[in-house]
This record gives sequence, C-alpha cells and structure tokens, in this order.
Amino acid sequence: LDQEAVDRVFHALADATRRDIVVRVLQEESSVSALARRYTISLAAVQKHVAVLESARLITKHRRGREQIVTAKIETVRQAAQLLEQLEAIWRGRLERFGALLAEPEEETQR
Repeated sequence: LDQEAVDRVFHALADATRRDIVVRVLQEESSVSALARRYTISLAAVQKHVAVLESARLITKHRRGREQIVTAKIETVRQAAQLLEQLEAIWRGRLERFGALLAEPEEETQR
C-alpha cells in the first residue's frame, strides 16, 4: 500500500461502525439496506460509511437486482495487517536492543 492508501485504510478503520461493517462483511456479504437495519443510524449514514470503506478499498459494492451488495476485500485487510506486523517487528526489535543494553555488565556500558 502507498502512503495515501494506508492513510485511507486507517482513517476508515478509525470509526467503530466502519470496523463493525468490515467484520460483518468479512463473515458474509450483505446488502447496504441489511447492514443499515443493524444500526441505530440512518440508511444515508450507513451509505456514507460504506463509501468511506469503499474508497479505502476495504470493501466493494455490486448490484444484485435492486440491492447493492457489499463484499470485503480481504487483500486490503491483509495488507493493513502486514503493515501493523512490520511496525510491531520494529517495536520488538527496539525492546530487544534495550533489553540487551540493560543486560550488559556495568563496566562495558561505562566505556
């Protein structure tokens, strides 16, 4: 993912309703109207959330008759997870180096 795509993904996932929508459509595709029935917000608000997720390429929409069907894009979810894993590896590396530094005998650290 390029930086703009990463920004879009994490902006989209920053909202609890959008994260819930992603989780739901990862489990099973759903129509926008069926998704809207699960929330206390309006259909228009759910459509806006779906548009943000679609812009971030976390989901896709396609028509099935009169309904708009939402499907998760697992590849984008995987790419976001890989980025988080890379960041965690950097953090763990820093902790390991810090631990090694603390474990050095006092004489070596005073040189």
